[in-house]
Amino acid sequence: MKKILLFSGIAIATLMSCNQSAKVDKTTEKETDTTIVEKTVMQKNVEKYVKVDLTTDISKLTQNEKKMIPILIEAAKIMDNIFWKDALAESKTDFFAKITDADTKHFAEINYGPWDRLDNEKPFIDGYGEKPKGANYYPADMTDEEFQALNDENKTSWYTLLRRDDEGKLKTVWYHEAYKEEVTKAAELLTKAAELAEDEGLKNYLTLRAKALLTDDYLESDLAWMDMKDNTIDFVVGPIENYEDALYGYKAAHSAQILVKDKSWSERLNKYAALLPEMQKALPCEDKYKQEKANANADLNAYDVIYYAGDANAGGKNIAINLPNDPRVHAKKGSRKLQLKNVMKAKFDNMVVPISNILIDESQRKHIKFDAFFENTMFHEVAHGLGVKYTIASNGKVEVRDALKSYYSKIEEGKADILGLFLITKLNDMGEFENKDLMDNYVTFMASIFRSIRFGLSSSHGVANMIRFNFFTEKGAFTRNAETGTYKVNFEKMKEASDELGALILKVQGDGDYEAAKKLVEEQGTISPELQKDLDKIDKAGIAVDIEFNQGTSVLGL
Repeated sequence: MKKILLFSGIAIATLMSCNQSAKVDKTTEKETDTTIVEKTVMQKNVEKYVKVDLTTDISKLTQNEKKMIPILIEAAKIMDNIFWKDALAESKTDFFAKITDADTKHFAEINYGPWDRLDNEKPFIDGYGEKPKGANYYPADMTDEEFQALNDENKTSWYTLLRRDDEGKLKTVWYHEAYKEEVTKAAELLTKAAELAEDEGLKNYLTLRAKALLTDDYLESDLAWMDMKDNTIDFVVGPIENYEDALYGYKAAHSAQILVKDKSWSERLNKYAALLPEMQKALPCEDKYKQEKANANADLNAYDVIYYAGDANAGGKNIAINLPNDPRVHAKKGSRKLQLKNVMKAKFDNMVVPISNILIDESQRKHIKFDAFFENTMFHEVAHGLGVKYTIASNGKVEVRDALKSYYSKIEEGKADILGLFLITKLNDMGEFENKDLMDNYVTFMASIFRSIRFGLSSSHGVANMIRFNFFTEKGAFTRNAETGTYKVNFEKMKEASDELGALILKVQGDGDYEAAKKLVEEQGTISPELQKDLDKIDKAGIAVDIEFNQGTSVLGL
């Protein structure tokens, strides 16, 4: 996922000084025949994100639910502040005090620091070198030998920091101790919101989540979250994903998202959950890699998101969620797959469609459809629950996550993408869809690869898509027209390549093969000069790479 330049049409400047104006790019744009408008590099960087309002139909909310939202937003802001500490060793206040240029400040706010998350974490502010792979979860000078030698079972916990004691030796510090003031206030807010909750499942979850923030024991609240069925408001909050820890992939980053369930769309989705055990048996791999049972109780629901904070808001924004991450919860309750419909539609309209008009063969552009994009994303999340969570040889004792370490997220995202397409194909063969043209899904899937590659090779999603693109190239899953620079899907070869790549990834995970995962990422997770030229076309067309939100109570009309 690493050091390849994705945006060569947009040079990332190192500022001569944060106390000077941002550099002006030599390129100019004609506004009229007589006026030349010069844009700074930072202005161009900010424009890689298109502004989107986060809204929903609040008329369907009860008065108590409307009262809850401002409280949840305050709790989300606390998670946002903690994530700054996850990502950056210096204080947020000290960091911004050194920046006087407004566009540089804006771009730093988007990225939660001085590294461009959509350009391989390259620094864009003078004085900052390469981003520490372990972010601020570990001492910057810690060696792997030191970490391995530390005799502390909590060092690999999702919820501990590694710090040095007075003698300079490594020690672990629980999140709830390191961020005591913040989590205490957040817990109070969740308790206050719980008092307003009319749905008993939501009330119980918020109460238990408040307790979890104070103890770093999230199992009970995760199980309670899975038990919620009839709630309209949902709140994903706390230390969640481990992408920010690019060193070992152990540490969970603080995050928050406030969601409003679209119950009519959710009813359409839930019928697929019961088919998961059958889908597990049908996976395109050896039997030993599909012996774990897939839980048929997994929830599939659609939501409008009305607030993002912390890790969820940094750089590229998620369009679906598959949680909890705890395999103990998977075994008991399965997982919930949340499709973020309003954000998904924003990305489809602002990125997938315009990219398709440039890079997809004109004869196949009719297959670029939002329903296909939605299905591809939904079954990506479903596919996270398939395959194995524990390595075969360990008999359920070693998690795949631990075996593959920093490569786990890249491999897991690749698995979910490719098996999601497999699931759609399989379900269609079973007659589960009406009037389905699979080419819609396959061509939209191809267009989405170009969208996700632009996230950069520091992104797990970016690397997963690059691996798939190179694998598809080798297998002839698409052809490229040299004259037009457009791509055309070969349905049968793409189907075969998808099954073959799915089997390969399931084997790497089942074997817990760290070296194989490393080889796959390093050899296939690269961008060819030819592809780079095609990506440059997208940049020159001014198509946004991702989205930035206008959000909060005023946007919602509360």
